[in-house]
Amino acid sequence: MDDGTVTGLYRAALAGRLSRRDVLRRATALGLSTPAIAALLAACGGGGAGEPTATTAGGGTVVTPTAGRTPAGSPAASPGASPAGSPTAGMTYTMDTPPEVFNADAASQYRGQTITYYGDTVGIGGELDQALAQKFTEATGITINIVPKPQSATENYATYLRLFQAQSPDMDVMMIDVIWPGAFAPHLLDLTEAFAEEAAQHYQTIIENNTIDGKLVAIPWFADFGMLYYRTDLLDKYGFSSPPQTWDELEEMARTIVEGEQGANPNFGGFVFQGNAYEGLTCNALEWLASTGGGRLMDDQGNVTVNNPEAIATLNRVRGWIGTICPRGVTSYQEEDSRNVFQGGNAAFLRNWPYVYALATAADSPVAGQVGVAPLPAAAGQPHVGTVGGWQLAVSRYSRVPEAAAEFVRYMTSPQVQSYRAQVGSFVPTIPSVAAEEPVIKAMPFLAEMEDVERVTRPSRQTGEQYNQVSTAVFQGVNAILNGQDAAQVVPQMAQQIERAAS
Repeated sequence: MDDGTVTGLYRAALAGRLSRRDVLRRATALGLSTPAIAALLAACGGGGAGEPTATTAGGGTVVTPTAGRTPAGSPAASPGASPAGSPTAGMTYTMDTPPEVFNADAASQYRGQTITYYGDTVGIGGELDQALAQKFTEATGITINIVPKPQSATENYATYLRLFQAQSPDMDVMMIDVIWPGAFAPHLLDLTEAFAEEAAQHYQTIIENNTIDGKLVAIPWFADFGMLYYRTDLLDKYGFSSPPQTWDELEEMARTIVEGEQGANPNFGGFVFQGNAYEGLTCNALEWLASTGGGRLMDDQGNVTVNNPEAIATLNRVRGWIGTICPRGVTSYQEEDSRNVFQGGNAAFLRNWPYVYALATAADSPVAGQVGVAPLPAAAGQPHVGTVGGWQLAVSRYSRVPEAAAEFVRYMTSPQVQSYRAQVGSFVPTIPSVAAEEPVIKAMPFLAEMEDVERVTRPSRQTGEQYNQVSTAVFQGVNAILNGQDAAQVVPQMAQQIERAAS
């Protein structure tokens, strides 16, 4: 840490130019120790009741930065409501105890306004949205109108594009996929100044991803990566001591378990994933290729590389799973379809995102106590991989209520809410201090197992606004292969379509 930075903060505190709360926020963002923070707070003098102490910190259009600051002397944070920018000090949350709205004072000046929020529709996300929105409304007087976004990322993209092209004011805050900031940046508010302190808390690679032409257009909300879920009881029943490390082992285990289970359950499948013709299939295909020597869709320079013998062989191999270890219906599955099959006790293995963990292991889940998590298999000598996903929150530049919308985003992406969503819904935090909290680690024990998994990125940075056309060529081509076409015929055509779309 640059001593000058800390010294400057100390001098500002000593001169009274910063409140104790502002000192705490900035010191925490700098990563200072608790004793150092205590010394800085002491320099502020004796704050009034409600001022934070060192122990609190345990653990287009431009929105002005002052809108989100909590005024000095405001009431002390209640449990679960530590100041913006600070860790949540190991607070334990349940569905019915969402965090207090720490920025209620700043947001309440917009009382009576209504925010239209395109929120989550996958898994438990919608329930969490409702609980958090209600908490925000009660604290601020701002109404949150939640519009469920399409489950399919492809349909979701098209919906946003139509609203943006029409410059519609009917969408204020929306979930943005990690691959969309480049395409939607012209339609999003620049949050650089308003969220300068908050941005310092997040993994900087995600902040860089969300910064387009020097403008921070979306705030990280949760991270994602593909992983393998498996039935521990069925592996034990059929004599397998550990989850599959290779695709050969997955085939063997799935085939053995299917043969043993289908007599009693004709609907039982060995392995389910997201096989419908949409963005989720692009994610699955990238994992199959990167884990078997088939490479990626294109290199860092934007050269299309998917048309190679290894990629063709891999996709034909997956085609052979359909109707054998995978149910034929998998070619129409999206996230929730595949989760419901697995969680309903009708599959041995599932490829999906981390959000499934909280649902599949919940007390009311039919497979509770019988679910394990592991990296996705790989060919011998190849890395275990998982496609990078994740979502951000952004504010439309056509919003009639941009300041109120920014305050809602500030609450929803805060450390407190990230901890709540991690503990209750197993959504991966994008704030390192939150990911290190003991209650979060306890709720998401699989994170340690995923540390060495190689993250596979989609080529959105190489293709920019053309990414959606590139992905469409991929998932339509792969879906055709899953439905019986020869990859040797489809992949060359797919490569040509990618080249045309990306040029």
